[in-house]
Amino acid sequence: MTTTTPTALTGATALPLDHSRATADGAHNHGTAPSHSGARETSRGQRRTSFDLEDFPVPTGREEEWRFTPLAPLAPLLAGRVDGNGVRTTVTPAPGVSVEQVSRDDARLGQAGRPGDRAAAVAWASFDTATVVTLPAATPSEEPSEVTSVLVEGVGDAPTAAHLVVRAETGSSGVVVLDHVGQAALTETVEIVAEPGANLTVVSLQGWASGAVHAASHRIRLDEGATVKHVVVSLGGALVRITPDVELVGERGSVTALGLYYADAGQHLEHRLFVDHAVPDCRSRVTYKGALQGEGARSVWVGDVLIRVEAEGTDTYEENRNLVLTDGARADSVPNLEIETGLIEGAGHASATGRFDDEQLFYLRSRGIPETEARRLVVRGFFADLLAQVGVPEVEERLLEQIELELAAVSTPDVSTPAVSTPAVSVREEDVS
Repeated sequence: MTTTTPTALTGATALPLDHSRATADGAHNHGTAPSHSGARETSRGQRRTSFDLEDFPVPTGREEEWRFTPLAPLAPLLAGRVDGNGVRTTVTPAPGVSVEQVSRDDARLGQAGRPGDRAAAVAWASFDTATVVTLPAATPSEEPSEVTSVLVEGVGDAPTAAHLVVRAETGSSGVVVLDHVGQAALTETVEIVAEPGANLTVVSLQGWASGAVHAASHRIRLDEGATVKHVVVSLGGALVRITPDVELVGERGSVTALGLYYADAGQHLEHRLFVDHAVPDCRSRVTYKGALQGEGARSVWVGDVLIRVEAEGTDTYEENRNLVLTDGARADSVPNLEIETGLIEGAGHASATGRFDDEQLFYLRSRGIPETEARRLVVRGFFADLLAQVGVPEVEERLLEQIELELAAVSTPDVSTPAVSTPAVSVREEDVS
């Protein structure tokens, strides 16, 4: 069963779930899809991955992984190898962090999984040099980690590939912030490797100029006892498509995947996650929230979680929430959960998409708060719990400023005439028990 949330709906409220007792007697599948070859997959784990570009035909839009994506803007990044120099990467390392430029035959490349779609395969086939950021092995400090900054600056429209590796060595801890700005057409690979006992936070900010096109494959590998917080923030660009793939290969690994996006008129922001629980006693939490405003604003969120037969003791939960602020915007939300063993701690997912909550607005206005300020308060409240989880103060401050700028651009919608074909409320929550 695949759960797809309808779009442009009235406000939906998150319902508390207890998923601590979730079990299954056998395989539990929430959706399969045709593969690249057209054959129907029986497991998300069967989807093809390969370093060979020829293993991925140019998509037509009928494939499961491309059916929500407008392909025309991405065409230059899908046709074949790209050789542009449209981005400039600058790294400002925290104390002790090393930065290297390496050739594509460096043994540290390709350790965090393989490309899973055509855009990722083009990125892999096209780069000449890669940037490797290494957090050295050390005893974790109780002091807050200083931030390593990676600025990816678009300087033109030439189709370009980039490759970044972030390695957290055994027992290390740190924060790496990727900042994408300017005008670019970029297909990008970000490899994140967390060795045993590492504690790593990686934040990827998409603050592109309005015409930018960005496809990024984030491949994340966690070893034994490693902890990774992966944060994706998409605000700018004409089309942004981020595909984080998380592979838990060591016991007691823990990943928290957070996402925040704000789509304006004509903007397409797409996030497709895959969390692969392949070993026992690991934990994953996925929370993505988005707001949309303006004609043609579009967001897509797909969250796939696979609990393999070997992954006993898994504890996982994923959720996606969308707030539609104006007519003409659309949000697609598809959570998928696949369980191959009944010996798990818990598994569940939730998805909700809603229009602006007029009751909340009326309550605030009845207490003398002007409508514009009331709307801002509601949207701030929608994002507040997610922002509090980011854990990087300078990033949180910047996001609050960006949200304020987005809200300032919202014109007051006519809330008295909602689309007739739209259901009033859409809430989808499921706990396997």
